[in-house]
Amino acid sequence: MELGITTFAETHPVDGVPTSAEERLAQVLDEVVLAEQAGLQVYGVGEHHRPDFAASAPAVVLAAAAARTSQIRLQSAVTVLSTTDPVRVFQDFATVDLISHGRAEIIAGRGSFTESFPLFGADLADYDALFAEKLQLLLALRSSERVTWSGQFRPPLVDQPVYPRPVQDPLPVWVGVGGNPNSVVRAGLLGLPLVLAIIGGEPARFAALTDLYSRALAEAGHPKLPVAVNAHGYVAATTEQALEEFYGPYARAMTVLGRERGWPAMNRHTFAQLASPEGSLVIGDPATVADKILRMQETLGISRFQLHTSVGTMPPEQVGRCIELFGTDVAKRLA
Repeated sequence: MELGITTFAETHPVDGVPTSAEERLAQVLDEVVLAEQAGLQVYGVGEHHRPDFAASAPAVVLAAAAARTSQIRLQSAVTVLSTTDPVRVFQDFATVDLISHGRAEIIAGRGSFTESFPLFGADLADYDALFAEKLQLLLALRSSERVTWSGQFRPPLVDQPVYPRPVQDPLPVWVGVGGNPNSVVRAGLLGLPLVLAIIGGEPARFAALTDLYSRALAEAGHPKLPVAVNAHGYVAATTEQALEEFYGPYARAMTVLGRERGWPAMNRHTFAQLASPEGSLVIGDPATVADKILRMQETLGISRFQLHTSVGTMPPEQVGRCIELFGTDVAKRLA
């Protein structure tokens, strides 16, 4: 089982004090170094274009992380492919791959927010069609140095060379899915590994999606491929400590998000349900966290799990302790 950390470089206030983008990105780079030292295999940075997230350009952040690390894999989590140019994405991550000596990965997704559509002049009505077309182009770019391609949303390429070429051949591309069955089928038919973002409900419900993915892989003649889960959570020395430290920042962030999306405010009762053995929060002492990940492995067949602990910005010392426990105590229990 590979283990990793994901972040959106959240900039929510800590104890009422605003967190600047400059400060938060410095913390993220420190987290990547600590994650590698703790023995974790991967660190992911998500793309957002909002005031409460500092990472609008994950490839830039990952390139900086590449210069400070030597082993940990560096990925987007996710790249919002619908509203960016696949040529630029390929070049950016090929560059990260070169700087990191072959450690870059792309998780391509449609994104859970829509602020990038007006920002980059894309029509939200083309939400899925944009992603499908741009994913096809991204795969063409990684498979050949010279590309001839045409589509609906971008000028054509005619025998166009695209540089630089990455160390890895092919450059790893995963598909990130929040629960859409059509996206799961697309990943399977294209023969791409799958990442499930589980941020609510019961993880066991996602078994229907992993079954669907397996059937799509088989129908297209592809071998079995890795499945990963990204989920919110936190590790502390005791479960009581983990619940107490995580609740405040998590509740504040989810309540703000809930106001945008029509969800009720986060409260202790809902939090307790999410933190239960059947819930989506992977939180507790190392034994509790390891048990929940093992249940996901048994139910969903995952080979990689990534913990997103900065849902609400937390003090760096708490995040650091979580990363250390995750990479040592939890990892030993999963070995």
